[in-house]
Amino acid sequence: MAELGQIADKVRSKNAGPFWLTIDVFCGNRAAFDRISAGLDTARVAALFRVDPAVLKRFDIAELNVVKFSLPRPAVQGTRADRDMHGAAWSVLLEEMEIG
Repeated sequence: MAELGQIADKVRSKNAGPFWLTIDVFCGNRAAFDRISAGLDTARVAALFRVDPAVLKRFDIAELNVVKFSLPRPAVQGTRADRDMHGAAWSVLLEEMEIG
């Protein structure tokens, strides 16, 4: 097993508006995309981010060698409860996830 960040070229997270976050996994080539796409279990990703799997959106974009996740922010951007105004720190959690 390997950490996702060791296989992917880049993992990036950012705001997708004040209510959603998006996390992009740039795989670099088709072999890495196939491995990451098959090895990333959506339910495990939902558990990692503590969201209901029914609201986690996953997009496997083979033409770009990208796997993308969108999820609701735990707090609205800019509110007192928001701990990551730009949504940039979420990618680290996914980078450290082990996949087969």
